[in-house]
Amino acid sequence: MAEHAEFFLAEFLPYLLNQAAQAASREFSAVYRDRYGMLNAEWRVLAHLGEFGPLTATEIGTRARVHKTKISRAIAALEMKRFVSRETRLADRRSAKVSLTRQGHVVYANLSRLAVTHNHKLAQSLGQKDFDMLRSSLRRLFEGEI
Repeated sequence: MAEHAEFFLAEFLPYLLNQAAQAASREFSAVYRDRYGMLNAEWRVLAHLGEFGPLTATEIGTRARVHKTKISRAIAALEMKRFVSRETRLADRRSAKVSLTRQGHVVYANLSRLAVTHNHKLAQSLGQKDFDMLRSSLRRLFEGEI
């Protein structure tokens, strides 16, 4: 019978990635939650619309790799806050383009500036070389290269 290596949760890469993501985003998530009452999925929708312009919920879900139910709820919450609006497409009434409103653009501009600052703080904390290597490795994981 083959021997199995001992399992330690604290050394399990998926667990470490999850814990690191939570730690790295804790300060920034407090900003969008406290200032704008947004949850993580809402921030992700807002960020995708700010970066890429009008998208359908399906397009956002595909880009963000978030289930369509979470995206739909996030869009509805952002509509209630008047950060986004939907425009039903004439060709397919089941599909709507979601866009940032004027207020949504202001919120996105503010949060994106703060996100850049937060990213710089993380780079300083890790050191630029380690930060760049980590970011490159995470991109490879995200894109399925590993």
